[in-house]
Amino acid sequence: MPLLEIRNLKKFYHTPDGEVQMVLDVPEFSLDERQQLVLRGASGTGKTTFLNCIAGILRPDDGSVRLNGIDMAVASEGMRDRLRAENIGYIFQTFNLLQGYTCLENVLLGMSFGRGANRAFARELLERVGLGDRLEYRPGQLSVGQQQRVAVARALANQPKLVLADEPTGNLDPKNAREAIGLICEICTESGAALLVVSHDQLVLEQFDDCADLAEINRTMQEVAA
Repeated sequence: MPLLEIRNLKKFYHTPDGEVQMVLDVPEFSLDERQQLVLRGASGTGKTTFLNCIAGILRPDDGSVRLNGIDMAVASEGMRDRLRAENIGYIFQTFNLLQGYTCLENVLLGMSFGRGANRAFARELLERVGLGDRLEYRPGQLSVGQQQRVAVARALANQPKLVLADEPTGNLDPKNAREAIGLICEICTESGAALLVVSHDQLVLEQFDDCADLAEINRTMQEVAA
């Protein structure tokens, strides 16, 4: 059984004039344990909505999203929160770090929603991403590349089965982008986590052996192109 299995996933929004706009129509998609896949997707192809449905942040309007055999699409909000905290690490494009907290505190807070805070492991993760000497720094005292590393450490803090990354290099220069993707892939390999990245950045796409086009998976985009 795949780690992630999606069937007939649909998500739509109501436009201001009352029309229904379909954003996602994904007949099937799957990801195996430890698999590392990048999905190519331009702006407007439903990348973030797709990841948010997988993570249980959004509830799809139809279909199933099974993670480790549990359907996130029909789970209660509380159960989705718990499943996400225990099984999914999410790396956001804008990092979503808490500005009033240190690097160490940001990672510890991420842990508190899952298996519980583990200061020693949080320190270990930050050292692993090259921030062992920045534990007490706040995000505003770090470079953009360093903030991304904190976000990576936080995403791995609960030892998730699946890591999702939404345009993880969007705010990075080419050198930091390469390093960030290499680091994410390396840590996922070491921890045994599967990795799903969505990006339009050719530099990112070239760093993966396994690449697919979201427009080919999402039937809505096929209809737009036609």
